[in-house]
Amino acid sequence: MVEVKLHDIGEGMHEGEVIHFFVKAGDSVKVDQPLVEVQTDKVTAELPSPAAGTIKDIKVKEGDVVTVGSVILTIDAASAPSSQKGEEATESKDQPVVEKIVKAPSHTSFSGGIATLNKRVLAAPYTRKIARENGVDIEQVMGTGPGGRVTDQDVYNFIDQPIETKATPNGSAEEKATTTTKEFSTSQPEEIPFKGRRKQIAKKMVQSLATIPHVTHFEEIDVTAVMDLKKQLKAMDPDNKRGMNVSVAAFFVKAIQIALKDFPIFNAKLDEEKEVIRLEKNVNIGIATDSDEGLIVPVIQKVEQRNIRDIAVDMKDKIIRAKTNKLKGSDLTGSTFTISNVGPLGSIAATPIINHPEVALMAFHKTKKTPVVIGDEIVIRSMMNVSMSFDHRVADGATAVMFTNRVKELIENPYFMTLELI
Repeated sequence: MVEVKLHDIGEGMHEGEVIHFFVKAGDSVKVDQPLVEVQTDKVTAELPSPAAGTIKDIKVKEGDVVTVGSVILTIDAASAPSSQKGEEATESKDQPVVEKIVKAPSHTSFSGGIATLNKRVLAAPYTRKIARENGVDIEQVMGTGPGGRVTDQDVYNFIDQPIETKATPNGSAEEKATTTTKEFSTSQPEEIPFKGRRKQIAKKMVQSLATIPHVTHFEEIDVTAVMDLKKQLKAMDPDNKRGMNVSVAAFFVKAIQIALKDFPIFNAKLDEEKEVIRLEKNVNIGIATDSDEGLIVPVIQKVEQRNIRDIAVDMKDKIIRAKTNKLKGSDLTGSTFTISNVGPLGSIAATPIINHPEVALMAFHKTKKTPVVIGDEIVIRSMMNVSMSFDHRVADGATAVMFTNRVKELIENPYFMTLELI
């Protein structure tokens, strides 16, 4: 009998919510066949079957939150057909299950002897759950999200439609019920489930604030020069054939990495049990990213070994995959310092919560043109506020100010960064 357990699919993960089962007791399964969809605070993953056989027993229900190491279901491998046992021979029953990130596979169906290809609808697991609980065929819902993605609101809007406007799978309109619209009580408040990634984010925020004495230092930075450099590089490579069209945020990431060389105390983690502050060897920058599923932090690994162009490409790729729920577990682990680029949303200041167990986080806010006195002249410059939150157990205010000043110096004089490039 093979036990399928929830294993750690993300750094610091302790539990996950069972979103959806692809199988039921008695079903025959093959090696690597998806069994269950699990959501953590960092990633949504399908757990594949480690062995061929028959589903013997399912230990938990959809919606249950299970801890790492808990048995989710069991497989009777002895019942597998002999043709599949050969595949299983290379699998170890004690080997941890490796996650598969949820993708959008295509399914082929047959109607009247003609094969038709139906693409799986793009939708988050929780959105699919809303649809299932309300008896909605998600393939009938028109997606308004990026790339036609079906959002939670799309499903709710579909539920609220007059019944005669909803199409059945064969394309015909459903019979009109006694009322064409669903009546809702206006006296009851709307309820949003507090579970899944939202709940996991909440736990981590509470842990961080309860553990770390936060202090936030504010500074303003003149980003005129780095924005001008970005424009010059784009003009030299308008089609981006040489990858010179890089984001300003990539310069921010590189500036922080260089500053961390001078102030390694902010690229550290406090181990209270062993009473040591562990200085990390590599600089791995987490990029706080807003997605339909909530806050997620993909990681740019070993920034000290990468140039600004590489950083820009990797950052763009991971932000896109974060927003489309296509990150792998390895994309979300190992961060040593986190940044939050909230400026495009219009923020002018904030007191960010540190990504525990890191020591600091820097947020970049809105850029606006402002009259500035330089020498004896008033000139218009592009100014941006930054917020630097740090763990006061590990570093002092003076050190945080000096670190921020070093980041400021590099951003205001981007050519200084060329002296630090590998």
